Amino acid sequence: MFGRIDMQMKFVAGNSAGTVTTLYLSSDQSTGRHDEIDFEFLGNVTGQPYTLHTNVFSQGQGSREQQFHLWFDPTANFHTYSIVWNPQLIMFLVDETPLRVFRNYENKGISFFPKHQPQRIYASLWEADDWATQGGAVKTDWSKAPFTAYYRNFNIDNSPNGKWRTHDLDANSRKRMKWVQKNYMIYDYCSDWKRFSQAFPPECKHSKAE
Repeated sequence: MFGRIDMQMKFVAGNSAGTVTTLYLSSDQSTGRHDEIDFEFLGNVTGQPYTLHTNVFSQGQGSREQQFHLWFDPTANFHTYSIVWNPQLIMFLVDETPLRVFRNYENKGISFFPKHQPQRIYASLWEADDWATQGGAVKTDWSKAPFTAYYRNFNIDNSPNGKWRTHDLDANSRKRMKWVQKNYMIYDYCSDWKRFSQAFPPECKHSKAE
């Protein structure tokens, strides 16, 4: 129930189309009202960039995706991927650079935030060629199997007085996040007019001011 996780990861090299490498938190999904915090890394054909996919679920509802490309080759070396989850926010980081902050706007009457259910930590590599690469247009080339992703140096901090409890953006990290979002963000649900033609999720009007 809240904390920080860090994992060093290196993704499937070469033609990784259709594969999804993951690091995520999830509560009991059998309830039908589960919470979830997702890092998913969508493979691509050789020479094309991975897509880093983030999402947040609360009480069984999701559809809070942001997607990014990375400013390095994630298949060449290990990099550290982190999730900070405290009662105020969820922060996604790569090598200590924040990509995204999802805040708890309960004080503004918005209840969408995972804070009532403890979550377990999961990591996986799975096949999702019906949607993962270019919307499912590119399928997995099984002649390239086996596909291998690497995980090491896992760490979790949920100590009562840990820095994760008050973790937030400072001036430097806010600047870094804006740089990432300006140059490497490729999808933001709060800008998808076609998908949310009736109304955007309520937190969008507040997150734009982040």
